[in-house]
Amino acid sequence: MADVLRGLADKQEITEVIYRYGRALDRMDRELARSIWHSDGTTDYGPMFEGTADGFLDWVWKAHAVMARHSHQMTNILIEVDGDTAVSESYVTVALRTLPDADGNATEIEARGRYADRWSRRDGRWAIDHRRFIDDLHREHAVEPIAEDEGDSRRDRSDPSYEVLG
Repeated sequence: MADVLRGLADKQEITEVIYRYGRALDRMDRELARSIWHSDGTTDYGPMFEGTADGFLDWVWKAHAVMARHSHQMTNILIEVDGDTAVSESYVTVALRTLPDADGNATEIEARGRYADRWSRRDGRWAIDHRRFIDDLHREHAVEPIAEDEGDSRRDRSDPSYEVLG
């Protein structure tokens, strides 16, 4: 029974790391995003980016800087744990809304894919050793720009969620 409980606890810890990734990107919280990987973690996002986790964060921060808003959701999380290593697949849907261009036009990008992650527990902390993004679907369409004062969502630590989650 202790092994079953340990396995369930490990899977829950890994699941929460996966969820924190979406929160980190949507709130543009670089420190939180960095905590997803081990210091020597790597990523493979196909033709978009391949390299270190730090290099990926540099790349994705620039890509997200031209967005007005974005929202990442992770679902269908499957995890297999083997001692202090694990593998997982999780589905991701992301909606990104660009800032208006010079003509005042905005675009919404919707991407659906999966993260195939390799994990390890080091010093009691689960983090990603390597992430591969698998691109399933992608579409873009013209939309109305978001007004600066539209909604409560913020892309920093002034977002209301930090009042409850810190």
